[in-house]
Amino acid sequence: MEARAQARYVRVTPMKARRVIDLIRGMNAADAQAVLKFAPQAASEPIGKVLDSAIANATNNHAMDSRGLVVSAAYVDEGPTMKRIRPRAQGRAYRIRKRSSHITVIVSDGIETAPVVTKAAPAKTATKPAAKPAAKAVEPAETAPAETAPAAKKATAAKKAPAAKKAPAASTAAKKTATASKATTETAPAADAETKG
Repeated sequence: MEARAQARYVRVTPMKARRVIDLIRGMNAADAQAVLKFAPQAASEPIGKVLDSAIANATNNHAMDSRGLVVSAAYVDEGPTMKRIRPRAQGRAYRIRKRSSHITVIVSDGIETAPVVTKAAPAKTATKPAAKPAAKAVEPAETAPAETAPAAKKATAAKKAPAAKKAPAASTAAKKTATASKATTETAPAADAETKG
């Protein structure tokens, strides 16, 4: 069984607190208290308080023997950072980051308890005709490349044809349309004159 304690928003940087947490992880709880008591780091004080609280939770709430407790897990998470400004020369402002930490210590006595089993609702199985819509979705995808394949062949054939052959064909077609338009304009006024007179 295990008991835990957590201190949140502790005004110590997480990097400095992790140095101290690494000292006590996996140790006997009494030995960890002694290490923290004589550690020179400033973060050892709040971590010691969290460890004392975890031991108290284990003995009072879970009826565990404090002499057999081991620090099974201990970690520090980063809390919010307060941002302040330090005035500097020539109107500059340097940022000061006042970091905070969330310290968590878990102690256990090494005795595993049976997990509590709760009845879960039976999983609903949905009968979906997945094969038929998938087949329909595949058919348009198969026909699309067949339609685009001749167009791609025409485009490559047009690229291969020399440009000199295209120019005379275009000029003869232009001549034919120009002569046809002249013929219609010449005959149109004569026809109009006959209908009026």
